[in-house]
Amino acid sequence: MLNRAQLHAELKRYTGFDEFRDGQEAAVTSLLANQDTLAILPTGAGKSLIYELYGKISNRLVIIISPLLSLMQDQVSSLNYRGERRAVAYTSLLMGQDKAYIEAHLNQYRFLFMSPEMLVNDAIFNRIKQLQPGLLVIDEAHCISTWGPDFRPEYLLLGKLRERLGSPLTLMLTATATPKIKLDIKAKMGLPDATEVMTTIDRPNIFIGVQHVDSAKDKMNHLKQLISNLTMPGIIYFSSKKVANQVAEELNNELAINVAAYHADLSSDDRFKVQQQFMSNQIQLICATSAFGMGIDKNDIRFVIHYHMPSTLEDYWQEVGRAGRDGKQSVAIILYQKNDERIQLSLAESSLPTNEEIHLYYQNPSRFAKVDDDKFRLVKFYATHRVREDQLVQLLQKRQQSRTQSIREMVSYVNYAECKRELIGRHFKATMKDHDEKCCSNEITSEIIESLNLPEPAILDTTNPVKLDWKRVISNLFLLKN
Repeated sequence: MLNRAQLHAELKRYTGFDEFRDGQEAAVTSLLANQDTLAILPTGAGKSLIYELYGKISNRLVIIISPLLSLMQDQVSSLNYRGERRAVAYTSLLMGQDKAYIEAHLNQYRFLFMSPEMLVNDAIFNRIKQLQPGLLVIDEAHCISTWGPDFRPEYLLLGKLRERLGSPLTLMLTATATPKIKLDIKAKMGLPDATEVMTTIDRPNIFIGVQHVDSAKDKMNHLKQLISNLTMPGIIYFSSKKVANQVAEELNNELAINVAAYHADLSSDDRFKVQQQFMSNQIQLICATSAFGMGIDKNDIRFVIHYHMPSTLEDYWQEVGRAGRDGKQSVAIILYQKNDERIQLSLAESSLPTNEEIHLYYQNPSRFAKVDDDKFRLVKFYATHRVREDQLVQLLQKRQQSRTQSIREMVSYVNYAECKRELIGRHFKATMKDHDEKCCSNEITSEIIESLNLPEPAILDTTNPVKLDWKRVISNLFLLKN
């Protein structure tokens, strides 16, 4: 094992940095001591450096399980840009020839990014197993607990897949996790004794607030006023793709800024273009669903506004953390209209299969063989893994109760009359900065925004738009050619 001086020398050699950020050194040291590790570091803390440095030092294959295609593309592109050509994303978007090329050259890669759904494929899994990976990384590890039970059930298989791989050294990374979620992540991965590395979750440079509004019209007016007072660039989060489109169109028509919508209904090409234009400051404001932001490496986002109340405090704090990654003053605001929680309650209820739908499937599975529906896909997953009908009904009832409780906690947050940062700290069992004039507020006025002295906005270049060499971009992302 390397001593501290040697480790810092390796850091300098591979990254050019002289010092680690908070939590990075402890996590790398834990891995070098062959200890499975759960690292909980705030957004922008440089979590990817941990596995990148370990992979270079150990010179062994690192498998990174990542939840989103855009996140994988960003990470591979970032590694390529910094000279690491042995990184690739193995995704469902690969064409047959490109997929075959990667499979045939797996032993030449150092960093392999893939989703849980791709790892469960026996053909690629067996090839990876033969290579005896040196490190298994679960990026955004909170997804095991928050997405696994009902949205991306393949996350629930990662613990067993890890065992089948020969129990390689494992690193679990996330920016937010309550004590309950930490225990759940480790339990589902079969690593109850994993070393925990945790720094503060607080982002003291982000002013957090809630603006109560009386109506939809009032909410839109407040939004426009906020945008006129805030520094660009920024993100506005919505629970509805339709409303995100409508607001983006209205803001584009009425304000002198470039606005784009971003959500799952856009094609992958359009999402990629919007993201790249936002990164290069050609677009100043994104109206997005939760599909946008995870892993976005843009450090000068000055504000995050929630047009609709998030469903959990965990999601809220994760999304808030996308502002002010450069450490400069930033803002996070929820626009709350009474009974906004009904949107989240309706989404929570409609996204889970009913008892009747579960029963229909278990009575005649073959009837649903060609049904392309998320709810029946979920039921099929559990049925395929030998979960009885009554067990599934009970499991999803508990899941619904948990979702409802999380929404109630969000309502308590938006209505909390005292220090909101202190309430966040209590939820996560974390220490937060003391309350001051730049901490939080239950009313957002122009005077409050002005008093924050936000940094100057990013420069918008409208005369020389970024011209992307798409062949080069795709080549870099997937390493089709050297």
